[in-house]
Amino acid sequence: MIWEKRWFQFAILMILAFIWGSSFILMKMGLKSFSPEQAGALRILFASLVLLPISLKQLNNLKRKDLRSLLIVGFIGSFFPAFLFMKAETRIDSSMAGMLNSLTPVFTLIVGLLFHKTALRWLQVIGLSLGLAGAMGLILTGDGFHFGSVNGYAFFIVLATIFYAFSMNQIKSHLPHLTGVQVTSLSFLFIGPVALIYFLTTDLTPVVAQPGWLLHLLALATLGILGTALAMLLMNSLIRHSSAVSAASVTYVIPIFAIIWGLLDNEKVTVLHLVCMVFILSGVYLINRKSRTIVA
Repeated sequence: MIWEKRWFQFAILMILAFIWGSSFILMKMGLKSFSPEQAGALRILFASLVLLPISLKQLNNLKRKDLRSLLIVGFIGSFFPAFLFMKAETRIDSSMAGMLNSLTPVFTLIVGLLFHKTALRWLQVIGLSLGLAGAMGLILTGDGFHFGSVNGYAFFIVLATIFYAFSMNQIKSHLPHLTGVQVTSLSFLFIGPVALIYFLTTDLTPVVAQPGWLLHLLALATLGILGTALAMLLMNSLIRHSSAVSAASVTYVIPIFAIIWGLLDNEKVTVLHLVCMVFILSGVYLINRKSRTIVA
């Protein structure tokens, strides 16, 4: 099967890296007219709508025993992170958001160790330390990009990566019998109506007063359809055919695309930012390398 081929998995990782690396600039565009809450709801809503035909076809595969896991994947893996990232990007550059997103494999391993009996290796201990050190470096760079002032909005992204970690481990441990298409479509079937109801309670008067709101809506539609629906279909399929930590290593490459888009949008990327990112990516690399197991 082609999903079992390493070269194909690598190709999917590169596609995901480009899609998600570009997502941060689309979030930034959407926030020019919409509030973080509206933008987050629209992202989920567009993804749910495009997945709806698939979701309805997969209803026969919905089993009571899978309901809890699908709700976790839907709300913890997609719904809440969509809002957290939007909130963070009101005060954080898209390039920095991409760097912090690289923590996902670190927390995926931690969650696996704590709740799913994942084995721990020596290199992973070093990798965890490096990854967390790099993340703290980014968080402690406030205005002016100097150590000493905490950028509190960075914690929204850290929390989102922890949510991603729980979702990925849930898929690998409790939903291996479902395909990536089934996991994605069925989980979005639950969160789509919630996003719609929430969006309809918000005030759209300030939105339509913005001259470019239709363009910004298009950016959010692109984010929902490509950056959420398509990307989650690919990611959940990849998790099924590899490890959760290996799939999460897509964040090796995401920061590169996020930084490129950020520079094109005149965002400031400092040497300190890059050093912290190297720490995180070095940690992710060591987490994925094989060495002697020390904890079973």
